[in-house]
Amino acid sequence: MKVSEQWLRQWVDVAQNVQAIADQITMAGLEVDAVEPVSPPFTGVVVAQVKEAAQHPDADRLRVCQLDDGSGQLQQVVCGAANVDAGQKVALARPGAMLPGDFAIKEAKLRGVASHGMICAESELGLVEEKSPGIWVLPQQAPVGEDLRQWLGLDDHSIDVDLTPNRGDCLSVMGLAREIGVLNRVEVKTPEIAAVPEQIDERFDVRLENGHACPRYSARVVRDVDVSTPSPLWLKEYLRRCGLRAIDIVVDVTNYVMLELGQPMHAFDLDRLQGAIEVRNARAGETLTLLDGQNVQLADDTLLIADADGPLAIAGVMGGERSGVNSETRHVLLESAFFAPLFVAGKARQYGLHTDASHRFERGVDPTLQVRALERATKLLVELAGGRPGPVIEQTDAQALPETCQITLSAARVSRILGMALDEEEISDILTRLGMTLVAQGEGVWHVSVPAWRFDVRLEEDLVEELARVHGYNRLPVRYPQTNLAPRREDGTKVSLDAIRQHLVAGGYQEAITYSFVSEELQQALDPVTVTPTLANPISSDMSVMRSSLWSGLCRALLHNLNRQQQRVRLFETGLVFKGDIDALTQTPMLGGMICGTRDPEGWTSRKDNVDFFDIKGDVERLLALGGVESEWRFEPAEHDALHPGQCARIMRGDQHVGWAGALHPAVREKLGIKPEVYVFELELESLQQGRLATFTPLSRQPEVRRDLALLVDEALPVQSLLDLIREQAGEALTDLRLFDVYQGAGVEEGRKSLALGLTWQHPSRTLTDIEINQTIDNIVAVSSERFGALLRN
Repeated sequence: MKVSEQWLRQWVDVAQNVQAIADQITMAGLEVDAVEPVSPPFTGVVVAQVKEAAQHPDADRLRVCQLDDGSGQLQQVVCGAANVDAGQKVALARPGAMLPGDFAIKEAKLRGVASHGMICAESELGLVEEKSPGIWVLPQQAPVGEDLRQWLGLDDHSIDVDLTPNRGDCLSVMGLAREIGVLNRVEVKTPEIAAVPEQIDERFDVRLENGHACPRYSARVVRDVDVSTPSPLWLKEYLRRCGLRAIDIVVDVTNYVMLELGQPMHAFDLDRLQGAIEVRNARAGETLTLLDGQNVQLADDTLLIADADGPLAIAGVMGGERSGVNSETRHVLLESAFFAPLFVAGKARQYGLHTDASHRFERGVDPTLQVRALERATKLLVELAGGRPGPVIEQTDAQALPETCQITLSAARVSRILGMALDEEEISDILTRLGMTLVAQGEGVWHVSVPAWRFDVRLEEDLVEELARVHGYNRLPVRYPQTNLAPRREDGTKVSLDAIRQHLVAGGYQEAITYSFVSEELQQALDPVTVTPTLANPISSDMSVMRSSLWSGLCRALLHNLNRQQQRVRLFETGLVFKGDIDALTQTPMLGGMICGTRDPEGWTSRKDNVDFFDIKGDVERLLALGGVESEWRFEPAEHDALHPGQCARIMRGDQHVGWAGALHPAVREKLGIKPEVYVFELELESLQQGRLATFTPLSRQPEVRRDLALLVDEALPVQSLLDLIREQAGEALTDLRLFDVYQGAGVEEGRKSLALGLTWQHPSRTLTDIEINQTIDNIVAVSSERFGALLRN
């Protein structure tokens, strides 16, 4: 929010300069982003009046003007603006003046006619960004000869305050002035806002169909408003210095009241309203053309302001074009309402909007401010543009209005939280200056009533925070934590998450951290079956559902890298995945990984071939080995909607399914815009971390025996099945079993494959004999033949 320093000082008179004020409120929790002058520096510009404006004798587009600049004699200036005319008050830059951009004004001759200065446009003085269409015509009450900068008070600053969402009470001059007054123990000069006398007895019916979303709605009819009246310069300047653009007198007045008091308002063209004002939710199929020309399809959970003909405005966000004030408007209905933040939050973003009204209503507006703001706006409108006001109309759902918050505070609690004791008098003084009502309940205990505008204060800790920031965070004592540190107990059977991360990083992976929210389209592409919660108020349209797999975030990260010419990518992530509806939601910690590109980094000894399924499988197997229970894990052929049917494995631990590994399906890659082949895995962290306690086994002094087997089996037989059978038949002395070759080709009939296996035995206490080993080999071959039709290859 931007606010004018001069406007603030009208409310609270403090001695500090603007930078000191900015530093002060920043230290109190209201961070100031910038302090900028409201006008660039310029000198030598005065108010002058055009006495004559004659055609230049030698140029069609130039006029020779005689101006009274208060010096006692007329000044001749040649001007090329089409809108210059006699009788106008203008900004005259005298010879010697310095305009923004170090532009010096000198006496000159234009087409043979002397010109003593320049009549300025607003853009030439740096007061507007776009190029002005003509000279700046000042109000007739502008004093001739007065220094323009001094008359307009342009030695002012715009303070840009970046408020946290809980401090919506400071989204106004009044709110910021209250803060500055509290911090400096200075009284705030709140203007008296008296009720505007009724001149007509005309009411417009208001019906609250959804009182929970709009507990209070105030309105007033004002007839015979001259909308063509230009907004006075002081009003335009206040709006400009606070970052708003002047539009017309009605809109400018409502915006001024919003900036001054913090209450957003709206004005309807009374002649375009039918029946009564209805505050209700949207109905099926309703649409609304907004003031910015956008036509929106209204969701049924959107709160509307409507009449008998349909929607008029999205409550708390933006009005509609049909009922908007325009140059033909003569009679208006002023609206000042309180909309509950929970019902307004996210609605502007849902329709791709962000307005000053929604920004305030989402954070909370004082629920007692509506009539006061309505009276203020009525008074200004009648004074500036005429009009005959009617009585104030107010509809209230008392049960839905926020209740006054009552909190019990103890000095002992303050001392315990802050680490220092505050005087009871200081505690009472700070809370009283913050607008709170205190009733003593005993020594060092108060019953505190929180004002309506401080809807962020609800707990005793909130009051302590208020005391800390007003007293001064920099004045609180520094205390270092004291604790008895002991060695951390660790479960020796569990693989730590740090060890898993370090293992993957050592293998060339990089850790990614992505959002738990993904787009529904991406979720459907990777996991079309699983149901996950849909967010009611998403950050953006591509973060609308909770993720059911880590692959969704990793795919986005991969695509981001590929688009930046990073062709060799290895990523992993740990985090929660979500499955089920919000009422039956399961959250599972998972580890996911993704690789693509070449097998080795570029180098003179590296291989040029790309990764394949066995690279990702090998990476997963090395992960599984961290727990020391490799024999409990197995890979089974399976199918997954996101994975290639021929390169997909279900990861099992015993009989429990705990993960997936495989190649991303080509159709999925095409849908996501990923060109290279990608291989992924995902594992339940709990199963991966559960290992066994490491124990020492002495090395055997006995010789080991190795035998190699080459078995011919059906090509569809999973190797894991054969390995399981061999371990079953080989006995306890088997210390190593590995597959070292797979062959299909000459010498092996079609539909079969040759598996070459190396078996190693070593007994801990005796030497194994050839007879024992040969008998074991014979048993393995016999059982393999019986169960799988395996043949010993010669």
